[in-house]
Amino acid sequence: MMKKNIVFMGTSEFSVEVMRSLLKAGCEMKAVYTRPDSAGGRGQKLLVSPVKKAALDSSLPLRQPETLRNAEEPEYLKVLNPDAIIVAAYGLILPKEVLELPPFGCVNVHPSLLPRHRGPSPIPAAILAGDEETGVSIMLLDRGVDTGPVLGQERLPIGNEDTTETLTRRLAELGGSLLLSVLPDWFEGKIAPVSQDRLAGQRGATYSAIIKKEDGEISWNSASAREIWLKVRAFYPWPGCHTRWKGKILKILRAELLEGVQQLDGPGKVVEISPEEGPPRKVIGVAAKEGVVGLETVQYEGGRPMSAGEFARGHRDFVGSLLPQR
Repeated sequence: MMKKNIVFMGTSEFSVEVMRSLLKAGCEMKAVYTRPDSAGGRGQKLLVSPVKKAALDSSLPLRQPETLRNAEEPEYLKVLNPDAIIVAAYGLILPKEVLELPPFGCVNVHPSLLPRHRGPSPIPAAILAGDEETGVSIMLLDRGVDTGPVLGQERLPIGNEDTTETLTRRLAELGGSLLLSVLPDWFEGKIAPVSQDRLAGQRGATYSAIIKKEDGEISWNSASAREIWLKVRAFYPWPGCHTRWKGKILKILRAELLEGVQQLDGPGKVVEISPEEGPPRKVIGVAAKEGVVGLETVQYEGGRPMSAGEFARGHRDFVGSLLPQR
């Protein structure tokens, strides 16, 4: 890696892996930017971002501005004189003054195959869409939302067991390694940025929405079994998926898609079935708008995570009950 002055901007666990890759490669990190501490959890205690914790552990200069749209931060960055600003899941918009500051631009590590799944939630969006693959795009930021030209891409298959948690981990590792392979060639002028409109084999641009806590509620009568199965995986670990039983929240931590199971009951009906495929077994399922979702791991309000079978044995009236509709 050529010796370049780097400013890093990121907030999430995904960002940490990318930052660590840069440090291992010997980059001179002049400062680390992350979002301000936020109140959360029990007692609304101040929570620090994963990037802040990693930066403090490595004794790196840390900045936590509320916004970059002021006079102070662009001036501070000018003093740092970075050759490039590396961005990975930062969460703040970079104004024109910042975008135009470094000679090698603001390089973003985006966990999707752009132009598919632009926006703030590309990893859960790929699972929700039922995509068979995703990947990482190294791109130059411009004033649009993930619309800048691409310096490099690498694909990654999505497995049937992947959740946002597992896919984030895999994409972070891929993003770090891809960034390290792209940056030296970019610094040496060996890469010509490619407009997203010219990327071969890509479908049209799509945008991922901000995920809200209430999005995790399951609607048995308006979604198919496949859609619910994808949702459980996409929303794990946050915001998680849930339904209600006897007025209390029942979290669905893991589910399976029961292919070929005939739906005999109306949406929301809890059933015990023996799938024809695979080894002989009993599965606790819930009828959806189309098909049946197999419940694997659940957590009743105030209790611990357990298998759906264990929950049904402890609550004999669960099988045969009707979960609420929306």
